[in-house]
Amino acid sequence: VQLQASGGGLVQAGGSRRLSCSASGRGFINYTVAWFRQAPGKEREFVSAISRRSDNTRYADSVKGRFTISRDNAKNTVYLQMNSLKPEDSAVYYCAASSALVAIVTSSYNYWGQGTLVTVSS
Repeated sequence: VQLQASGGGLVQAGGSRRLSCSASGRGFINYTVAWFRQAPGKEREFVSAISRRSDNTRYADSVKGRFTISRDNAKNTVYLQMNSLKPEDSAVYYCAASSALVAIVTSSYNYWGQGTLVTVSS
């Protein structure tokens, strides 16, 4: 499966942004999809993940209550709705897919998109 992340941009603190992860190829419904992010000089970190049929979602503590992950299998797309954004949310956001169950580590994900930059100004 090939992934393409989009929706990044410049947003003011307190604002909202929705990221999309579009997949091409067959069998999108067979994949767990996650969002990770990487800020300059920092390691890539887990943000959120969603199971194949949306019955299991996970969030990093830093985004819980502010971000919502969802997916539309008919459109081969996963979304990350980000609300109440903070400057510390600024990063390149990557979507990733795995044929395994929901996980929070990068090594569990086999397929990665190219990343989309989110910048939150204070």
